[in-house]
Amino acid sequence: MKHIFLNLKRFDIPKEYGGVNSIAPVADWGAYIVKNTQEALKKYQDDDVEFAMYFPEAHVIGAAAALCEGSPVQVGCQSVYREDTAVGGNFGAFTTNRTANAMKAAGCTTTIIGHCEERKDKAGILAEAGVTDTAAVNRLLNKEIQAAVKGGLKVLYCIGETSEEQERWQEVLKEQLTTGLEGVDKTNVTIAYEPVWAIGPGKIPPDKDYITKIGAYVKEVTGGMDVVYGGGLKTDNAEMLASIPVMDGGLIALTRFSGEIGYYPDEYLEIIRTYMGK
Repeated sequence: MKHIFLNLKRFDIPKEYGGVNSIAPVADWGAYIVKNTQEALKKYQDDDVEFAMYFPEAHVIGAAAALCEGSPVQVGCQSVYREDTAVGGNFGAFTTNRTANAMKAAGCTTTIIGHCEERKDKAGILAEAGVTDTAAVNRLLNKEIQAAVKGGLKVLYCIGETSEEQERWQEVLKEQLTTGLEGVDKTNVTIAYEPVWAIGPGKIPPDKDYITKIGAYVKEVTGGMDVVYGGGLKTDNAEMLASIPVMDGGLIALTRFSGEIGYYPDEYLEIIRTYMGK
C-alpha cells in the first residue's frame, strides 16, 4: 500500500498573527481543506493508497464533519496524550492534552506522533528538568503510540537524526524504532523518516541513494513495516520518491516555498498526481 500524508500544523494561523493561512477563515479552515480535495482524491480509489490529513486540534471537528459519502480522506490529529480515559476508571487530569479517546470521538481515525518538532519540545522540557537520558523521549513517545493504538487510531510514527547525530544514524534510528515501538501492535503503524539535518531553508535534502539506504534499514529493523519519506514530499521530488521501491509514500507539508508561502489544495493535488503518475 502507498501512503500520502499531509501535516497541516500551523497553516491555519492567519498572516496577521505570523502564520501563512490565506485560503480560508479560521472558523472554516478544516472543512475547506477536506471539501477542496476529497472529490479529486476519489480517482485513486482503485490504487491501494491511503490519504491522511493531520489537523490542528481546533479544526478536527470541522474537517470530520466535511467528509462526504465514501470520502478517501482520513482525518487525523497531531499526537495524543500518553494516558487516557477508561470505562469505570479515573476520568483523568488531562487539561491541555488531547487523549486518543477524545480525538476518536471527534472524528479522527489516525494521528502523527514523534514529529521532529514534538521530539524537540519534549527534549527541551526534559532538559529543563535535568534529564540527560536521550532515550527518555522515545519512551514517552512509546506511551503515546500505545495509547493511540488502544484508542483505535492508526499511527504515523516519525523518526530521524539531527546533524549532530548523522554520523551515528543507524544507532539513533534503531533506538527510536526499538524503544518507540516496544510492545506496540504494529499492524496500524507506519514509519515516517525525517532527515532533520536537512530540514530548513538553504539545507541540502538527501538524495535518492541516501533515502533508499534509510528505507531499507528501517524495513530491516522493523521486519518490513511501511516507511514513507517525511522530509517533505513535493512536486520536484515526487517522481524520484515514487521510484524508490523501499519507500511507501511521503509526508506533505508546505506546497509553496516562495512568494505566498503556505499550503494550497490545488498544489497538494498536483503533488499527488505527480507521485501517482496520473
